Amino acid sequence: MRDTTRRAVTAGLVIGVLVTGVGACTGSAGRDRTDQGRSTGKPAATACADGTFTWSHLTERDRLTGVSAPERIGRGGGALRNPMRRVYTPSPSVRAEGPAPSAAEILFSLGKKTGEIDSTAPTLAEAGGETWWFTDVRQPAPKLDNDRIRPNAAGEYLQYAGVREVSADFRYRCPDGRTASGHARNWTVDFAVLTDCGVRPDSSLAREVFRRSCEPS
Repeated sequence: MRDTTRRAVTAGLVIGVLVTGVGACTGSAGRDRTDQGRSTGKPAATACADGTFTWSHLTERDRLTGVSAPERIGRGGGALRNPMRRVYTPSPSVRAEGPAPSAAEILFSLGKKTGEIDSTAPTLAEAGGETWWFTDVRQPAPKLDNDRIRPNAAGEYLQYAGVREVSADFRYRCPDGRTASGHARNWTVDFAVLTDCGVRPDSSLAREVFRRSCEPS
């Protein structure tokens, strides 16, 4: 299951809730070569065990997943009423060509590479039955309205949500010299932020929020 540890962040008028998403749990793992969690339909090369991963072009990016319209809150604050509308749906993705292991094994290696998975096991299969949320290629996107933030003062507020995505290319070398290659992507944290259109955007994500909810249509 997901680790639901939350950390509140306050910076000026911006209040954020950060939700980590890498807690260890038990669950199913993909076994077939996949693209966005589905079979590619191509004949699968025989996977090899005990291969070696090499990762490259590792990127980390915050993606906006939902945003609400601004609304006026009176003296003393109060709950926001405007729902967030979805603008992006994150999902784990593994694309592989050649004798690659399962999608779960590939995500396990990516999780260790990025520090999202803390394990000394060389492979997921050797992790003693322990699995991680990060390795589940069928993990659904976080819901938008689970972490609504209640302002405690009057003002005109909006709320937005996002995830931090990580992605990288990989090369997998089998002990017999065969190689596989591909690309993997997953998200590591989801967050919710309370702000208003009077706050100057200080990041690409904040500028996207401003453009979608604050600029006249």
